[in-house]
Amino acid sequence: MFYKIFKIASFIFVVALIGTSCQYDKLLKSTDYQLKYNKAKEYYKKKDYSKAVGLFEQLNPVLKATGKADTVLYYLANSYFEQENYILAEHHYQQFYETFGNHGWSDDAEFKSAYCNYKLSPRPALDQSYTKKAINKFNLFITRHPNHEKVSRCHELIQELTDKLAMKAYKSARLYYEMEDYKAAVIALENALKRFPNTTHRKQIKFMILKSQYLLASNSVQSKKQERYQNTLDAYYTFTSEYPDSEYSGEVKEIYQSTQKHLTN
Repeated sequence: MFYKIFKIASFIFVVALIGTSCQYDKLLKSTDYQLKYNKAKEYYKKKDYSKAVGLFEQLNPVLKATGKADTVLYYLANSYFEQENYILAEHHYQQFYETFGNHGWSDDAEFKSAYCNYKLSPRPALDQSYTKKAINKFNLFITRHPNHEKVSRCHELIQELTDKLAMKAYKSARLYYEMEDYKAAVIALENALKRFPNTTHRKQIKFMILKSQYLLASNSVQSKKQERYQNTLDAYYTFTSEYPDSEYSGEVKEIYQSTQKHLTN
């Protein structure tokens, strides 16, 4: 009995699904743009963004010069955003705030345009074009809207994205360290710190500078050892003045003692 009921229910569901699909297909082919507009908003409110996108995409060029153009474009961008299609969402958000600069939704569209690039930003090992674009857009938002409630959120996201760039620079420098090219490692690490002085990875980078300086001195020819151990000592004082107590303290102390021993011999 239960199996029969289940089969009937499944059949009804499939028929309803096919019927709904046919209705939507007819709607896509319809030239009744008011009906399409109403149904698109209905799908949007029901969070059926896939169907909403199909209709709003058709309506966007048709209703461009009408009073509905702002709603169509903004809802279209939001629908893509909810589908996690951040490339198309970003494109339409930017279109919106460039076209409707004084609109009540303009600030939100501008922020979300930057946020789409934030969502597209990949892990540090990959190309960081979207990361840089997001930082630029968030900074532009802050400049244009210094008193906006989203400014603090922009600063948080900029810091997160900047840390990602710093980590990429750190990992690139770390490759030199792993190849035992300590001179190149020191240069690359110092450059990373100059570019990203406020990174949350600052302590890690500064420790690696100290360690690289020490290994560079240890592996140098005799004529360069004195100067390079002195550079190690300078790096030691720079590190400990900023981080007197850290998880690296034991190794830092060993580097200091070894360096002092070589300098006094």
